[in-house]
Amino acid sequence: METINTTSAMQQRSEELRNKGKRLAFVPTMGFLHEGHLELMRQGKQNADVLIVSIFVNPTQFGPAEDLDQYPRDMDGDLAKCTTEGADIVFIPDADEMYSEGFQTKISIDKISRHLCGLSRPVHFDGVATVVTKLFNITKPHRAVFGQKDFQQLSVIRRMVKDLNMDIEIIGIPTVREPDGLAMSSRNNYLSPEERKSALCLKKSLDLAQVMTAAGEKNSSQIITAIKDLIMKYPFTQIDYINICDPDTIEDIAIIESDVLLAMAVKIGKTRLIDNCILNR
Repeated sequence: METINTTSAMQQRSEELRNKGKRLAFVPTMGFLHEGHLELMRQGKQNADVLIVSIFVNPTQFGPAEDLDQYPRDMDGDLAKCTTEGADIVFIPDADEMYSEGFQTKISIDKISRHLCGLSRPVHFDGVATVVTKLFNITKPHRAVFGQKDFQQLSVIRRMVKDLNMDIEIIGIPTVREPDGLAMSSRNNYLSPEERKSALCLKKSLDLAQVMTAAGEKNSSQIITAIKDLIMKYPFTQIDYINICDPDTIEDIAIIESDVLLAMAVKIGKTRLIDNCILNR
């Protein structure tokens, strides 16, 4: 497994591989890898000759009061997992390498980023779109793999790739969960044992919504009210948002007539967790 630290060396290596006819798959991460990331790698290796993984905690997608400095890191563990999963190249730039002095360009996706997480994290998706564009230009993949747990992020990236005519296939992989149902996330590491129990309210909320929809409930507000009541019965919880929306536009849906996205963000103590599912009609 190769490790590369500079953008120029990574671009050169990708170009060499493409010139040899190799198909490149890319999995961008911020490190502290868990089973969800590893599943992205496994999927990336399918129908590709070379798997590239990036590890970079991107400062531009964190707001002033967010957890950039505290974000968990484990480079040795991450490299061991990448080796086990058969990654061919791990790209590990530092912030100065990605954002040189005088950097002032950003990518902004207009409508999709204005909903859900974009309301409480206004700089987040500009930072995501900008760094992913840079990483695509640096690693030059044929396909890139993302998790559906960050559904809005996946939608933003798909929109960006379509709008900017990027010749990259975007693959979305279903959320990987712990045995008790909690969506895997690097931020789960922040939870105390008591908070970890309360965090199960997110998956229980998704399950409740699925049951209500299957029983014929079509009114989004009724489902959202039931979810809020359930979540607030658990200690340490503070709701950021619960929305039922169009999976493509991320705009709110009042009456459920077709498949919709149920997305939520809930603080458990100081830890903000997100989860989602598709409600099928």
